[in-house]
Amino acid sequence: MDKIEKALRKLNQEERQKLKDILNKIKTGNLTGLDLKKLQGREDIFRVRKGKIRIIFCKKINSIKILSIERRSDTTY
Repeated sequence: MDKIEKALRKLNQEERQKLKDILNKIKTGNLTGLDLKKLQGREDIFRVRKGKIRIIFCKKINSIKILSIERRSDTTY
């Protein structure tokens, strides 16, 4: 089981639905309405914030890779 699967199992049904909506927006490239921020020191890594959930992803020209899905804590970033 990888890190993302483990994080998904910890989320409740409402959080999973929010996450699904966010991931669909990221996949389609429709980033409007998201709390999106480029991470400091990197040109291709971003984070999306929704409540206590943080999604960190890498956006390349032809691909998007989800790096982390976590609840907000002192060690999230």
